[in-house]
Amino acid sequence: MLPGVLLTMALLLPDSTNFVQDAVDYYQQVGAYQTVIKSSGSHNSDKPDIIRYYYQKPGYVRMEVIEPFNGAVLVYSPLTERVKLWLFGYGSFPSFSLSPENRLIQSPSGQRVDRSDLGTFYQNVMLLQSQGKTTVIGTDSVAGQSALQVSVQGESGFSVGAVSRMEVWLDLTTGFPLKVMSYQADGSLIEMVEMSEYQINPVFPAGFFDQ
Repeated sequence: MLPGVLLTMALLLPDSTNFVQDAVDYYQQVGAYQTVIKSSGSHNSDKPDIIRYYYQKPGYVRMEVIEPFNGAVLVYSPLTERVKLWLFGYGSFPSFSLSPENRLIQSPSGQRVDRSDLGTFYQNVMLLQSQGKTTVIGTDSVAGQSALQVSVQGESGFSVGAVSRMEVWLDLTTGFPLKVMSYQADGSLIEMVEMSEYQINPVFPAGFFDQ
């Protein structure tokens, strides 16, 4: 039976408590992926941030900004542990070599380029689960795709960074997140992130992650 079918069955089991682990097991078989990420929150209530996101194990990241700074490109390499930023397109002038800790290239919620992949996302969800409560809401549709909606709430003031609660919609076939809403302990929304146009194991051209 195909892994994706097995994952769908696991995610639909009403008594399953390991749905995130099932998604992680599937993800471990994936060598690369790409997606379009749209994020919105109190920092950008007028227009969302939109990027084309590319990832290749063991940690190469490329982000092509669509909004709000159309044309900007960031590339992180685990070899250099640096982020190369081009303001007006890949390979253009000027360019900057920056630490991923530089707040100028972090999201308003503090997310770093080198910790932006799905592996890190799953780790954060499981960490919140370990010190909290997980509730399966049920199946839902996100942009026409079937998803499992779950809520993960930290208890006794526990949070991952500023995130005390996550509402997560996981694709039923892959376990990849289609939408994530994160909240502070006081219930205020930090950020809503939507992922679409996933491609799993795409073949990137030579030099695609070069700095």
